[in-house]
Amino acid sequence: MFAQQIFNGLSIGMAYALVAVGYSLVFGILRLINFSHGSVYAFGAMMTLFFVSTRIGIIPAIIVSALLSGIVAALVNKWTLEPLRLKNSSKIASLITTIGVSNVIQNMLIIVFGSQREAFPAFMDFGSVTIGNSLVIKSSQIVVFVVGLILLLVLTIIVNKTKFGLSMKAVQQNMRAASLMGIENNRVITITFFLGGVTAAIGGALLGGYYQIAYPMMGAMLGLKAFAASVLGGIGVLYGSVIGGLIVGVIESLAATYLGGTYRDLVAFLILIIVLIIRPNGIFGKKTTEKV
Repeated sequence: MFAQQIFNGLSIGMAYALVAVGYSLVFGILRLINFSHGSVYAFGAMMTLFFVSTRIGIIPAIIVSALLSGIVAALVNKWTLEPLRLKNSSKIASLITTIGVSNVIQNMLIIVFGSQREAFPAFMDFGSVTIGNSLVIKSSQIVVFVVGLILLLVLTIIVNKTKFGLSMKAVQQNMRAASLMGIENNRVITITFFLGGVTAAIGGALLGGYYQIAYPMMGAMLGLKAFAASVLGGIGVLYGSVIGGLIVGVIESLAATYLGGTYRDLVAFLILIIVLIIRPNGIFGKKTTEKV
């Protein structure tokens, strides 16, 4: 039973990691918590469900919804956050703006799709494999873990091995210096939001297929869990968000099994609080000093 729940948690945690990296990408470049990210995750899941209903196929539906979600995330930056940056507004103004945008997206989804829960296609169910006498590994768990791992590896390569990734690091270190070197800061930030939106939407499609359900408010709690995962691992650190997502997933699975489903969310946030008391910067986060 313990091994079964560990594997279940790793599968769910990998999907959490896909959403958590979006928080880390934006925080790493802007030092801002983007609380609209959970709503973009829900938008991706609902749009996938919509495109599936048009019978274009599940894979094209996920691709189109991921691109649309990336565009929505980029527009959130372009239409709401970039004007605030141009006016040198405070970080708290940007933070409150992302909360407002999150509510706008959620309510638009409710207006269009309704507030009810919809059945999501079980597109990842191909059977299961039994190891030993009791460990059952479902195909959906394997798909979620493998697809999530591949996407996170691709994202890591983009950030660490490409010219765009170098531009991201330059903007993160010093926006003014990066601008003087010919880097278009707003363009880099917009693409960063786009990447975060794409990964969140794919995470929404994967978890929608895993639980076989989707609804407009599904991003509220999961967005907080993904944020907790990114903080737990060290927000701004890409691999830290991945580890944090896996830890949250495993803790949730074990809590639901041994303590009951009502403690599922409680234990995850309790562990987060304990870790932050012991290590405020997260597991892999490092204390930074700002020169003035």
